Amino acid sequence: MIRCSWVPTEDQMMQPYHDEEWGTPCHDRCRLFEILSLEIMQAGLSWSTVLAKRPAFREAFHDFEVTKVAQMQEQLPLLMTNAALIRNQRKLQAVITNAKIIAAGEQHGQNFAEFVWSVVGQHPLNHHCQTANDVPKTIPKAVEFSQKLKQVGFQFVGPVTIYSFFQAAGLVNDHESSCFRYQQLQTAR
Repeated sequence: MIRCSWVPTEDQMMQPYHDEEWGTPCHDRCRLFEILSLEIMQAGLSWSTVLAKRPAFREAFHDFEVTKVAQMQEQLPLLMTNAALIRNQRKLQAVITNAKIIAAGEQHGQNFAEFVWSVVGQHPLNHHCQTANDVPKTIPKAVEFSQKLKQVGFQFVGPVTIYSFFQAAGLVNDHESSCFRYQQLQTAR
């Protein structure tokens, strides 16, 4: 089975993540919030570090239920003592702040999933990458969306983080064209 070249051979976490999750279009608001939050946690770290800590993040952040996370401000000091998490106060604060903004938007009728997908016209972009070197670090739509998020108060949402979010949540198909997932996602369109 041919995978994207960035997937380590025999990696017990990365292979299933690549094969079953990465690049699969996601329209679930809590799952999108989770993906965004984990991409924020990944900034400056390896994805395998974040993936290994994902169960702890899910437990600490109530499976990324937006309304519950939005009410966690007073729990920030406790989160900072949890060795199972990435204990970066700015990143943890960003998750809580971003949840508050999403929850406030939803109270005014804004659907977070529709808001996210509106940036790509509700359909995944396909970059037809031949190799990992063809995959961009960011794209204009990620820069635009990053600016939109920052304007409403989101934290830790630079263009590179947002582009990684687009890739993970399936807003773009950046699987290499030789990868079996590339063909699966093309067929599913």
